[in-house]
Amino acid sequence: MTQHPTPEDRPVPQVVFACVRNGGRSVIARVLTEHYAKGHVVAVSAGTQPGEHIHPEVATALESLGLDTSREHPRHLTREMVAASDLAITLGCGEECPYVPGVTYRDWPVDDPGGQDPATVHRIIADLDVLVRDLVAELAPSLTLRESALDRG
Repeated sequence: MTQHPTPEDRPVPQVVFACVRNGGRSVIARVLTEHYAKGHVVAVSAGTQPGEHIHPEVATALESLGLDTSREHPRHLTREMVAASDLAITLGCGEECPYVPGVTYRDWPVDDPGGQDPATVHRIIADLDVLVRDLVAELAPSLTLRESALDRG
């Protein structure tokens, strides 16, 4: 009799979120994934041309929603990061991201929040919130999603 792995036995899916500077979109997506997935999905973020820090307007907006950005620092996207992932989600850097066979790629066409006014940054967070909630529901179907982070802010 063949035993099928239980959800607890399956490896936790890993997602890499990539944008150019790793200061906005990919950070938002990673922080939201961590918030919703509660360890059921591992998320990392990186950039093809990382900046020196995350965009202050992004940090301010996320923190206003009760989401911690203190550990967020731009990192360079490497082939190894992509290879370690089950899914690579690009946010404005698709053709610059390293291609690794066997990794599924998706592109999320979301505006760059860098230098934007607070209302625009919050709209971008709202756009990513919908995408991330759908992604977490797909990758961790047995997980009950908590309320939207936007409802708490």
